[in-house]
Amino acid sequence: MVAAYGPDSAAPPGWTLQEVLDEKSMTRADLARRTGLPLKLVGRIMNGRAPITTDTAVRLERETGIPARLWINLESRYREHQVRLGKNEDSAEAGGGGRGFAGAGGRVG
Repeated sequence: MVAAYGPDSAAPPGWTLQEVLDEKSMTRADLARRTGLPLKLVGRIMNGRAPITTDTAVRLERETGIPARLWINLESRYREHQVRLGKNEDSAEAGGGGRGFAGAGGRVG
C-alpha cells in the first residue's frame, strides 16, 4: 500500500499578496485604500486569519493584475490544509460557522 502524498505545510495566500505588494512598492494601507477594504481586514488576510472571498479576490485582481481565480485557489488550498491539520479554530470567523464550507464567496451555516 502506497501512502498518498500531501504537503506538510501551506502558506497563507497573504504571503503571496505581500510579495506582490513589495514588487509593486505598495503598502497594506495603499492596497486597502485602492480596493476599498478595511486596513484591519487586509492585515488579517496577510496573516491567514481572514479568508479571501470571491469579492476580495476580484478587488485584488483589479489592483494586482493577478486573476481572481488564483487568489481563490490559494485560499482554498490553504484552508483545506488547515482543516486537515486540525487547525480550523477560525472556521466560524472565516465564514463557515464551523458547520459547513463557505467556499470562496459566501456563508454556509
